[in-house]
Amino acid sequence: MPRGGVRWLGVLFALVVASCSGARGTGGPEGPPSAAEASRFLGQAAYGPTDAAISQVRAAGYSQWIDQQIVMSPPRSHLGDVDAKLAQLRLSNPGATLNPPDFYASYWRQAVTGPDQLRQRMKLALSEIFVISLVDSNVDVRGAASYYDMLGQNAFGNFRTLLEQVALHPTMGVYLTWLANQKEDPATGRNPDENFAREVMQLMTIGVNELAPDGTVRTDLSGRPLPTYTAADISGLAKVFTGYSYYAANPTTGTFRGGSRVANDALIRAMIPYPQFHSTGAKAFLGVTIPASSTPDPQGDLKIALDTLFNHPNVGPFIGKQLIQRLVTSNPSPGYVARVAAAFNDNGKGVRGDMAAVVRAILLDPEARGAADGANDGKLREPVVRLANWARAFDAASASGDWAIVSTSANTSLGQSALTAPSVFNFFRPGYSPPNTRVGGAGLVAPEAQIVDEVTVAGYLNTMQSTIDGGIGTSRDVRSTYAAETALANDVNALVDRMDLLLLSGRMSPGLRSRITGAVGAINLPTAAGAARTTALTNRAKLAVFMTMASAEYLVQR
Repeated sequence: MPRGGVRWLGVLFALVVASCSGARGTGGPEGPPSAAEASRFLGQAAYGPTDAAISQVRAAGYSQWIDQQIVMSPPRSHLGDVDAKLAQLRLSNPGATLNPPDFYASYWRQAVTGPDQLRQRMKLALSEIFVISLVDSNVDVRGAASYYDMLGQNAFGNFRTLLEQVALHPTMGVYLTWLANQKEDPATGRNPDENFAREVMQLMTIGVNELAPDGTVRTDLSGRPLPTYTAADISGLAKVFTGYSYYAANPTTGTFRGGSRVANDALIRAMIPYPQFHSTGAKAFLGVTIPASSTPDPQGDLKIALDTLFNHPNVGPFIGKQLIQRLVTSNPSPGYVARVAAAFNDNGKGVRGDMAAVVRAILLDPEARGAADGANDGKLREPVVRLANWARAFDAASASGDWAIVSTSANTSLGQSALTAPSVFNFFRPGYSPPNTRVGGAGLVAPEAQIVDEVTVAGYLNTMQSTIDGGIGTSRDVRSTYAAETALANDVNALVDRMDLLLLSGRMSPGLRSRITGAVGAINLPTAAGAARTTALTNRAKLAVFMTMASAEYLVQR
């Protein structure tokens, strides 16, 4: 298998453009989905298809499968996983602490094996909007695991609840520096930290420009975008986000400043108010004014602020479009965004912010279930999704049971690890358009392309070559035997059909099929049964997997 990869960069960008041209399909399939249609659906709603999952979707249909996933309780928690790991470590070293790979192991275990696949994909999507990152050494591993659990618990709940739990989680408080944020002090010139106030608007709720219901930017008479907020709005909102810190059964100034926070599990419990540190000044933001008061009311002020953000008309199109981008397509039509925003605004029962309704609208929309061979269809697959797709499709398992996959963040690896974005702006921006490319020239975006360059392309190919051949992780802990594929490998066309179903949802082009069948068929099979024939069959299977996953057709999810 070739170890190069730089030449694939141009091919990749070309395929992004190819995936964003032509006429858009408008209709969804009638009747039970075919195996290929079910596979494609699982590429959007899960970490990829398995034989069993395809059968489940075909039997239930899209809508009922979503309903089943929404009511399915999470079978395990990330906090439970890392706590079990910590207890194991402390059997031999009472002073042992957790490290980010302990969370990564939990992430991969659940992403690959979790039956609650829609929740698993939503956790990743939400973590790329409500960003915290283990890159920050102040972010505790138990806190990060608890935060990821919280995102999953709210994936199909109400956005207002999600927003509040995000805001009050101590990991967010640490990451965006509003934990132990103090009120203004004119005597010293101290002003409240504005970090969270700015980012909760810019990245987590309303964005920087006013939006129409279909997500298009509103402009003034001169064609300039209308801003959603000003510096004064940030300053006013920052006063709300004062006087909160770690949970404590008996709050004191010491616990506000972080004393004894670990002993009472405060790293995983919602922050609590410390009124003496909360601003009593007037707080004006987004057209709302909380009057000055002689008595601090941190909880009341927080409720007004979060209600104001939640009810802003931008939230439906702003959040809805990003979730479409994470699951289905980078360039949804205004109509698609408008339909999803409408579901956010009213789930059909007069309820605003119903995330279950939003997810259903995204996955069942005609543009998600339609032909996907038209204008603006498709997206680049995220690197962690590709690896999980491989593990699920080919029944990979952990030899140790620990799922010991360490960081894959290096650009010579996947260039991405869950909860390890380089900044609050995630691994990539939703509006990113690669400069000096046909993507940008066409007025399109390709967010995931922000982490694509010559090194990461080669890194992905080399990582997948090694992984497909021998496994990944400490001592090659996670690996596949390719039992189903090896059983087919004497019939090259049958083997390639399986690659087409599990990795390309039945969309393999004749040209790619010809290249793979030619290369795989060139591996001679000894006629006699034995080790040599078994090795040749296995090599055929591995080569078919690698060539498919290395192809630009695979890298672009359609």
